[in-house]
Amino acid sequence: RNSRNRLNKISKMATSKLVQAVVGRGLRETGAALKESSGMEFFTRHRSSMNFWGVKPFKTNDTFIAPTASVIGNVLNWDESSVWYGAVVRADSHPITIGFSSNVQERAVIHTLSSKVEVMEGSGFAPVCHIGHYVSVGAGSVLLSCRVEDHVEIGDKCTISEGAIIQSHVILEPGTVVPAYALIPSGQRWGGNPAAFIEHLSDEAKDHIQTHAEQVHIQAQEHILEYLPIGNTHVHLEQLEATSNNNTKPIQG
Repeated sequence: RNSRNRLNKISKMATSKLVQAVVGRGLRETGAALKESSGMEFFTRHRSSMNFWGVKPFKTNDTFIAPTASVIGNVLNWDESSVWYGAVVRADSHPITIGFSSNVQERAVIHTLSSKVEVMEGSGFAPVCHIGHYVSVGAGSVLLSCRVEDHVEIGDKCTISEGAIIQSHVILEPGTVVPAYALIPSGQRWGGNPAAFIEHLSDEAKDHIQTHAEQVHIQAQEHILEYLPIGNTHVHLEQLEATSNNNTKPIQG
């Protein structure tokens, strides 16, 4: 009898929680529908920039973090850097740096080893993730506690494992897999799984790395201009500007 009563009690609690969840969701959806039908702006609860243990990601005024990206914890975003839609930069264990005019493209993931790892055994360095200046991280790529120097172009769906070092003026072909603690020398093109040398880069190819990063920055600025702030402040500003323009009349001589 006691066992049956306990089961009934658990069943009632589960049913109660399910009802609460369904009712809560229904109320939220109803509220959202009313806001949308009334012309109010509707925003997702997703936070593109999130504190972790009191540490807030740092960004400048011209840093673009897409509304569906996730930048978490101890992340330093330099000027003109950008984190695109669906990308994740997770510095909840160790710091991550994204350099000047560098970009992390769609669905790429930048993260570090566990906080339990204070020093990487294969290198003796802290397991931070450093991305230098004028670096393009291709869509769908994964970088883990590695160091990428300045002027590097990482193709789509590349993987760079912990402790790996990518020196300056390097191009990684799409799908390249760089093993843990590997070193990619400066001025070269690599590709394959595992990564293998392909050719030395020409001066034109080296210049294209920075040009490509600058083009992504220009595109990011366009997205910043189109990304409306939370709330309706911009609507009031437009109304004030319109009123000001209507009340301003040229002085008749």
